[in-house]
Amino acid sequence: MLKHTLPALALISLALIQPGSAQTIPPALPTTTVAVSEGQDLEIQSGGKAYKSYLAAPAAGTTAVRRPAVILMHSFQGLEPGYRDLVDEMAAAGYVTLALGWQTFEPEPSDATVKTLVEDGLKALALRPDVNINAVGLTGFCAGGRYTMLLLPQMKAFKSGVAWYGFPDQGATALKPQTPSALIGDLTAPMLIIHGTKDQPSPIASIYSYAQKLDAANKPFKLSVYQGEPHGFLLAEGELANTQASLNAQRDMLNYFAETLK
Repeated sequence: MLKHTLPALALISLALIQPGSAQTIPPALPTTTVAVSEGQDLEIQSGGKAYKSYLAAPAAGTTAVRRPAVILMHSFQGLEPGYRDLVDEMAAAGYVTLALGWQTFEPEPSDATVKTLVEDGLKALALRPDVNINAVGLTGFCAGGRYTMLLLPQMKAFKSGVAWYGFPDQGATALKPQTPSALIGDLTAPMLIIHGTKDQPSPIASIYSYAQKLDAANKPFKLSVYQGEPHGFLLAEGELANTQASLNAQRDMLNYFAETLK
């Protein structure tokens, strides 16, 4: 596997892993973890509806600690078990993590509906005594990756974002009037983009073009490209994939949030 990492402003570094060589798969998450309270299903009220969601948080200690938080937007395949496991693992890494079930009522809601849901998710986090509302990130996968690219420029409450195999040029329809690419000028928060070279639904060429536009606009971003990986490589059959690419990409995300959510 060849992994290309392009940090902001076209600074490039390459990490080579030879196929077939002996490799010890690294842990996806930092070895330093915190105790986690049991994950919970919950409903987020938005637009007069209750969206079925999932939250996990570091266990409360003897002293009150406000921690960084992350809102997670699942893929077009729904809130699969692998995303719940990822939420739990992110909580173990120190993040209050809320996965919003944005498909609770329809498979493809309007962008306006999703934005309102994310705003209400932020309000729910702000009510928690364990959340530092000034250190909240956004991450998403597939359609959720597009939402990350789309909403990060619009919602200044997010301090950073991680977009997994998103769709920067999808839009210009009644439900999706804007493309993420059209909003680059409004982006101020740093963003990590994770993508595979064999992604067919969202070809890597479109991601390289998006990165070039971000760079030309002098926007803070980092691009991690995984050679040979297809769309949705985080999961396998709905569960977290036990592959080097999936594990490394999870670690990429957590390292990025560690750098940017302070």
